[in-house]
Amino acid sequence: MSAVIDQVYAMEVRLREAMLSGDVELLDSILVDDLIFTNQEGQRLNKADDLAAHRSGRLKITKLDISNQHVRPSGTCAIVALAANVAGSFDGHSFVGLFSYTRVWQNVGGNWKVVAAHCSAIT
Repeated sequence: MSAVIDQVYAMEVRLREAMLSGDVELLDSILVDDLIFTNQEGQRLNKADDLAAHRSGRLKITKLDISNQHVRPSGTCAIVALAANVAGSFDGHSFVGLFSYTRVWQNVGGNWKVVAAHCSAIT
């Protein structure tokens, strides 16, 4: 069980790095094709939506500080809950905020991938 936790923590680090650098190729390899992501505004997005925002430069994340992160294995999946202090810009408008994320990672052919995620603003 601790090996799974270590692997998922390592994937969370890779995901953070990809988001900060706008590395669409790495993001593409980490997200499943039928990803379900609910953002802080309640909008349901898919992988293509997420990648397009990074690829076009519409979304630029300049700060992504993680805290209070927990990983709980469950069968072939692992659930991650964390808080993130995030700053950047979207469509040319700056943003900063504290958010709570829940992600579901699944081992797909020996690789951990995000299959679902949810984000809520912490007020």
